[in-house]
This record gives sequence, C-alpha cells and structure tokens, in this order.
Amino acid sequence: MYSLHFTIGFAGLGMIGGSIARTIRRVHPDCTLYAYDVDQTSIQAALADGTLNKTFDQLDENFANCDIIFLCAPVDINIENLKILKSIIPANCLITDVGSVKNPMQKAVKELDMESQFIGGHPMVGSEKTGYINSNDRLLENAYYFVTPSSNTMFQHIATMSSFVQSLGTLAVTLRPEEHDFITASISHVPHLIAAELVQIVRRADTKNGMLKQLAAGGFKDITRIASSSPIMWEQICMNNSENIKNILKNIVEDIQDMIHHMDQGDGQFINNYFEEAGSYRNSVPDHSVGLFEKIHKIFVDIPDEPGTIANVTSQLAFNSINIKNLGIVNNREFEEGALEILFYDEESCSRAAEVLERRNYTVHIR
Repeated sequence: MYSLHFTIGFAGLGMIGGSIARTIRRVHPDCTLYAYDVDQTSIQAALADGTLNKTFDQLDENFANCDIIFLCAPVDINIENLKILKSIIPANCLITDVGSVKNPMQKAVKELDMESQFIGGHPMVGSEKTGYINSNDRLLENAYYFVTPSSNTMFQHIATMSSFVQSLGTLAVTLRPEEHDFITASISHVPHLIAAELVQIVRRADTKNGMLKQLAAGGFKDITRIASSSPIMWEQICMNNSENIKNILKNIVEDIQDMIHHMDQGDGQFINNYFEEAGSYRNSVPDHSVGLFEKIHKIFVDIPDEPGTIANVTSQLAFNSINIKNLGIVNNREFEEGALEILFYDEESCSRAAEVLERRNYTVHIR
C-alpha cells in the first residue's frame, strides 16, 4: 500500500469523521490531519491518541493549505461551513462530505459556484452509536463508499476522490446525487423510521408495569436497534430527503391497506405469497458484505437448566481465547432458537465460538 502525504482537514469529528481520520492515520501515516469541532472533547481525544496533528477552535485560514477537507457535521451545518470555506480555500482543494443526503448539499454547492471542487461522499457504514469515542480505524473496511460528483466537478478531483477512498479499504461506487438519495431513502432512511414506529407501537400499547417491554426484549431489540440513533441527525435527514421518504412511506401505506383488504376477504394465499416473496428476497441479500447497519455477531446455544452450564460454556470459549462481548438468557424464544445468547465483537470470533461449542456437542444456532 502506497502512502500519501496529503494535508487533510475535518470539520466535525464524530463517529464517521473520526473513523475516516483514524483509518487515514493507519493507512497513510505521513498525512497531516487537522480538525475543527464544537465538541472539544472529541478533537482533544483525537489529538491525544495521535490521530490528529493539529486542532483548531474555528474553521478559518488554518485550513487553506489542505488538499482535502471532509465536512462531517449534519447537513445544515455542513452547508454553513461550506460558505465559510469558500473565501478561504484555493481552487485545487477538494471538498467532500459524508452525509446520507446529497441533494440539499449539491444545491448549496451550485449556488456558491463550488461544483468544480466539491464531490459528495457517503461511506455505507453506520451504527446507532455516535461520537468520536465510538469511531474506529476498521469501520470502513470492505464497505461501499458512494461518490457523488456533479456534471461540473473536475475530472482530476473525481479520480483523486475515488482513488483515495479505495486506498482506505472501501469499494467506491459513483452515483448521481439524486440517485443516491433515492437509494439511501429505500435502504436506510425509511427502515429507521419503521424501526422507530415499531418501538412506538409497543410503547403506546404497554401496561403501567411495563409488561410488553419485558416480554418483547430479545429479537425485538435487535430489529429495532437502529431506532436508538441520534434524534437530531434523523430530524435533519427526514427534512432534507423528505420527498423520497414520503413517496416510499406512501407505498408502504398502500401495501398495508392492501394486506388489510385481503385479510378482510379471508385470502390466506395472498398472505402466504407475501411472506414467501419477502423471505426469498431477504435470503438473497449477501450476508458477508458491509452495509449501512452494523452487523450483529451472535449465536444461540441450547443449554439445560443445570448449575454450572453457563460457566462451562464461557470457560470453553475463554480456553480458546475467544472474547465475549455480552451474553444473556433468552426468555422469549418465539423467533429465536437456543436459551443462551452470546454476542461477539467480530465475525471470526463468532464462527470460532460456534465450532468450539459444536465440538463439545452443544447445539448452536448462528444468527
């Protein structure tokens, strides 16, 4: 792997910006990294761990010598920062962002006459967690990275951007901004809204003693995990990609009304076909590629209700140097197999744990 000597600036250093910065430091150690963030805790932490070379209290002339600047704040703040940078940076500085909505940013870029040096970017990684503290230098590995230039972006900048993000271990995919926004509305924005709605359904129906919350647990927490994402971020996303999101939600409403109609008609075959079609498509989705949602590495183990059983399982894993992230007893097993749920930090640990326990004659179900 070749090493670059770019000077790279960051306006915002949360989970995504921090992960990009950490990856650059690992892959291209000779790069000089600057950052500005209103959260001084984040940039001081990045300075202390060696990710950054310098930090600044504001976005100013200190960024004028940057080869690339990453805008890593919410969309509205990125647009304001872009206005500041216009009078600071030279024409050969490449500016990019990491937001999951592109059209509002592209509109601002056009109004500021900065299309030649701006390329939208969006690494297809994510988590319900936020902040620099949750960033890491491997988050981008083998993940798709959307690159969204305009028709007026300099070819040299497009080549530099694609080459650079691929050097970080990502898979660059070039899209038009409007194409990008429809795709992310379909595979990220609307699923987040649906996850939040599922939580709201249970919250509204719950009893005073929290019976539904207690009984749901397990799998319900898995499928609604993304509902815990930053409310501020999702407010901005929904407002800035509203047309795509609304159109997809309208289609969902029509689907639900259609389902109600067929249930009223006693049409069981329709329901059967609906689930068969959904299941078939879901099973065709690649299991090992990196997507927008952080993959959970989990197994379920059938264990008898006897003293020392859990200790024996964890001892077998410890003996084989397999680190456990978390574990618990599954009380609601309507959609899950196995009484003991074990979570791991990575796929390799998960696979090795299954092999170790199966050799000890445990029945293991990989999530």
